[in-house]
Amino acid sequence: MTSALTPLDQTRLEGLRTAFDEREANHVAMNAVTQVGIDEVAHNYNRSRLLQHRFSVSIDNGTVTSQAHSGRCWLFSSLNVARFVARKALNIDGESTANPMGDFELSQNYAMYYDKLERVNYFLRDVAALVRAGEPVDSQLMRFLMGDVMGDGGQWIMAMNIYKKYGAVPKQYYPETASSQNTSQMNDQLRRLLHQATAHMVANPDGIDEIIDRTLEAGHRILTIHLGTPPTSFDWEWTDKDGVFHRDGRITPQEFWKRYVNAGLEDYVCLVDDPRPEHPKGRKIGIEHLGNVAGGDPTEYLNVPVEVMKDCARRLMSEQGLPVWFGADCHPMMDRKAGQWATDLFEYGRVYGVDFDMDKEQRVRFGDSAQNHAMAFVGVDVADDGRTTNRWRVENSWGGDIANKGYFTMSDDWFSQYVYEVAVPKSMLSEEYRQAFDQEAIMLPAWDPMGALA
Repeated sequence: MTSALTPLDQTRLEGLRTAFDEREANHVAMNAVTQVGIDEVAHNYNRSRLLQHRFSVSIDNGTVTSQAHSGRCWLFSSLNVARFVARKALNIDGESTANPMGDFELSQNYAMYYDKLERVNYFLRDVAALVRAGEPVDSQLMRFLMGDVMGDGGQWIMAMNIYKKYGAVPKQYYPETASSQNTSQMNDQLRRLLHQATAHMVANPDGIDEIIDRTLEAGHRILTIHLGTPPTSFDWEWTDKDGVFHRDGRITPQEFWKRYVNAGLEDYVCLVDDPRPEHPKGRKIGIEHLGNVAGGDPTEYLNVPVEVMKDCARRLMSEQGLPVWFGADCHPMMDRKAGQWATDLFEYGRVYGVDFDMDKEQRVRFGDSAQNHAMAFVGVDVADDGRTTNRWRVENSWGGDIANKGYFTMSDDWFSQYVYEVAVPKSMLSEEYRQAFDQEAIMLPAWDPMGALA
């Protein structure tokens, strides 16, 4: 049988070398890139210097947080939105004496502890149902679930599932640990535990319930060893920015959330821009097997034009003064040090002599782009017409040593191409879109790009 693959022979190789040598710009590019790297050579100076850190609407949310060596951006960004609400309710500023350890934050470690514990249970129950139904162990679905288990990423709805069930605590009551700031080893052990549990279920279907029980206990033990024992109650007292001392007595994390944080966040919905035409705008999308809390809200989004997402984000900041959680593909056209995103920030095509011409739909369809990072909008520059957006101010969770003390600037065209999701109050939407949430969701397979976690 003749192979359908044409080998790269010597004649073709010599032709490639000749074509490279004939173009003088290739040698100039090679000399530059081999010395300083592609980003330094391709950096668009004229675009960068004009992308200013000035905004007509700007929200002060204090010192930028740092997720360290973890993938907890979705928790950091949702808690950054929540802490803004809490600071207003408590009448404190960023450097409040409410937290003698520094800037006021809500414990990201606390949220991660319960997310991981819930995910252990969710995974075990989900896989048990598949094993009982006779799902082949080498099916595409099982291979995906085994490979995807116990990562750090998540979604707004998954974060709300945790806060609604477990509440939140100020960071001083449950601070970071070595493993919360670098999750790889802990995740490896949890992943191995769940792989082993799956193998035991397949080998002994009659013992699945007992396997789930002992694995859940082991998962709890591993998490507590790595992250510490989370508080079930704490004495809450603080001094506000006017110097007034407050004592609220002993409260639970759930009481703290309801009293100082919620403010309607639990009623937010997620809007996405899925550019593929087979998924119509105005329809709800769901992802099979994606979730963290068994019995919690399903991970579903309403597919809308990106301009609707922009309009909601702009209005939420300019009219209500609230930050906006969002998810994006953060890597393309990013200057991390300067804190900038723009679609033409790097002119790679000019350096390589290649026309990179895929649109958003093609990038999603062919695996070139998907959501991988969550942040919060905390400002926007709006044109004089009151609606047209020029650029966006972004609160990241990569610490304050980069960008504008950790705050980034995003061009409006970059938003169109690389932002995929925003969380906004359902009440902001048109009646048509609100009613769309009552429809059955178009369910996409677990590995669909719209199921990518931030």
